[in-house]
Amino acid sequence: MLKNTTKLIAILLTATLFMGCASLSAQTDRNEYRQQATEILESVPLFDGHNDAPYQYRNRVGYKFSELDFYDTTQLENPMHTDIPRLNEGRVGAQWWSVYVPAGIPEDEAVKRTMEQIDFVYRMAEKYPDEFEMAYTADDVERIFADGKIASLIGMEGGHSISNSLATLRMFYDLGARYMTITHSRTLDWADAAGDDPQHDGLSEFGEEVIREMNRLGMAVDLSHVTPATMKDAIRVSEAPVMFSHSNARGLNNHPRNVPDEVLQLLPGKDGIVMVTFVESFTSEELRRWYAERSGYRAELESLYPGQPDIVSEKLEEWSDENEMPKSTLEQVADHIDHIRDQVGVDHIGIGGDYDGVSSLPDGLEDVSTYPDLFAELLKRGYSEEDLRKIAGENMLRVMRGIEATADRLRQVREPSEVLITDFE
Repeated sequence: MLKNTTKLIAILLTATLFMGCASLSAQTDRNEYRQQATEILESVPLFDGHNDAPYQYRNRVGYKFSELDFYDTTQLENPMHTDIPRLNEGRVGAQWWSVYVPAGIPEDEAVKRTMEQIDFVYRMAEKYPDEFEMAYTADDVERIFADGKIASLIGMEGGHSISNSLATLRMFYDLGARYMTITHSRTLDWADAAGDDPQHDGLSEFGEEVIREMNRLGMAVDLSHVTPATMKDAIRVSEAPVMFSHSNARGLNNHPRNVPDEVLQLLPGKDGIVMVTFVESFTSEELRRWYAERSGYRAELESLYPGQPDIVSEKLEEWSDENEMPKSTLEQVADHIDHIRDQVGVDHIGIGGDYDGVSSLPDGLEDVSTYPDLFAELLKRGYSEEDLRKIAGENMLRVMRGIEATADRLRQVREPSEVLITDFE
């Protein structure tokens, strides 16, 4: 018995050592490509599709730069993922700043809070003029990048922020918003959201009018956070390219926030883009299932021990100790890029990290300084320099120009929509 136990321990130690060496070897191999990746990212504006630093500033310091300098957010007890030195180290050239507000607040309040978020982005650009400049077009992005600054674009995360009003949508465009995620976590009066109960089998008639008005304005239709039916409806209605600002491939991870292969197949016909995200539960299927099993066990405990939260907590902690939580990795993010490439090609891939919108990130992608490591991994996998320039920025620039050209055409033939949601009731 002792002999067998000793043998088992030896096998486990060998396996652990092998996995550790394999991980170290992978990092070493990737380091050989990092300088090349960095040089590529210095030649094209690296777009990130989604960063929640504005919301962090609201929650942490009430938007006060006097209390939190964006040159260093690492000294906080709970450090942010983003600050200026790390953006520069990561070679970020164009950032879609999310102006997110929670979907559960009253919609009139959401309008006000979204305006406060937009105000923050403008004040950030004004406070750090050597680092940031506001961008509204693809030409702006290229000019600002050439000047050595980070082009700052505004993306609204959730149609609840327009409070069922196309007039409000138009005003947000005038304030600089250049994409709107159709929903966040809550199904709206006009669009179904991923993870919430569907009501419209996609978009309602008013929802389709929202898409048409976004096309006329030149505001990108962002389909992260919506159901597949909403994705398909929006792709069908939109005359302009569509985007997913921070989503992964459902073919690798069946999270409802990810893009099914059947929807990926529609993107080339609309010249769209999926900006692959670093959200752990969207990246690792093993982690998604771990969360599901833990939630199921919690529900069972709450049924077995009603009114006894201490026992529930104790047993749930025991379960977590016995069932180690999986960790997502940079390599798994690259797997999602591989999958989308294999489905529809590199012309429809971008990057949308969701930094400062999540509490944890994959190993190797802990903050905004790590983008070159991801691109080094892609080089290691055989992607060409041309492929990397497309994924980094050229694809997003093409999508933006397609949206702008569509708006230029539609404004010649369409007046601003006068439709109200009540017209469909």
